[in-house]
Amino acid sequence: MALIATLLIYALYALIIVILVRVVFSWISPYPNNSVYRLVVQITEPILGPVRRRLPPFSGMDLSPLVVTLAAYFLIAALRNLLPV
Repeated sequence: MALIATLLIYALYALIIVILVRVVFSWISPYPNNSVYRLVVQITEPILGPVRRRLPPFSGMDLSPLVVTLAAYFLIAALRNLLPV
């Protein structure tokens, strides 16, 4: 059980990093055919898309990366409680 929880924690940290990369890409707007940009969008869009559809835009800002990142941190905290000390 501890191994599964640890792997999930690492996967959630990787997801947070990819979301942060996507946020940075949204600021610098790289060329759309950039392979790294396309990979980041393909990884994050299935997660961010449903959240974006449920959240209303706040002053033209997309808050879905913030919501997903906070949810990931809460899941990490919950999974850490499952690990033995």
